[in-house]
Amino acid sequence: MAGEGHPRWAEIAYEAIAPVYDEFTHANDYETWFGLLVPALERHGLRHGRLLDIGCGSGKSFPPMLTRGWEIVGCDISPGMLERARAKIGAAVRLEVADMRELPVFGEFDLVWALNDPVNYLLDEEELALALDGMRRNLSPGGLLMFDANTLRAYRGFFAEEVVVERDGWRLVWTGHGRPDSAPGTVSEASFEAQPLDESSGSAIAPELHRERHFPRGQILAGLERSGLECLDVFGYGSDEQMHQPLDEAEHEKAIFIARAA
Repeated sequence: MAGEGHPRWAEIAYEAIAPVYDEFTHANDYETWFGLLVPALERHGLRHGRLLDIGCGSGKSFPPMLTRGWEIVGCDISPGMLERARAKIGAAVRLEVADMRELPVFGEFDLVWALNDPVNYLLDEEELALALDGMRRNLSPGGLLMFDANTLRAYRGFFAEEVVVERDGWRLVWTGHGRPDSAPGTVSEASFEAQPLDESSGSAIAPELHRERHFPRGQILAGLERSGLECLDVFGYGSDEQMHQPLDEAEHEKAIFIARAA
C-alpha cells in the first residue's frame, strides 16, 4: 500500500518493466501520433505554452513536444521509469515522482495530458475522480486537458492474448488473462516478463501483474462533470492510426477525451 491506503499495482508493475519498456514499445511513433492529437487540441484554441505530462514514463513523448516549443513538466508513479526519462532528456524537462490519485499542483499549464492509458490503472470511480480533480487543479485559465482510455476492444483483444517481442537481447512476453467477451466496467489483468537471450542482456524479470479497469464513455463523462470539467470532444483511435468520430468501442482501441475547466 502507498499513501493513504492506495493500492500500488501500477507502481510495482512499471518499476518491474522499466528496464525493458522502450524495447517492448519500440514501435510506438509519437511524432505521428502527436501529429493527430495536437491539431485536434488547436481546434479548441491551444497555443504553445506549458505542458504537464502525467504518466510520462520513460520520456519517449518529450522530444516531439520540445521541438514544438513546449516547456514540459513530467510526472510518473515509477522512479525507475523517470530514471530512463532523465537519461534521455537530461535537464530539459522537470521530472517528479507523483501518484495521479494524489497529484500535487505543479503550476498552471496550458495543456495537461495523460496518454497511453494511465487512466485505466485507476480501478474505481473514486480513484478516477481524484485523478481528474488533480488534473483540473493544474490547468491554467482556459487550459486544455487530454487523456485516452482503453476501449472494450482493447480488453477483449490485447488483454486476452499473448504478445511476444524479441529485441536487443530480450524476449519480452505479455500474457493477457482477460476474456474475449469482457463486459463493460471489467477489471482485466495481464502479466509481463522479460527473459534475456544472452548473458550480456541482464537478469530475467519475473512476471509482474498489470491490472486495468475499463471505463465506459458514460462513466468518464460523469467523472469529468463531477470534477468541474467540460468535455469538448471525444474521438476513437483505431488500428488505422487515425482519429474518428463517433467513438465505437467495438471498432476502436482507444477513446480520446478533450476537456477544459467548466
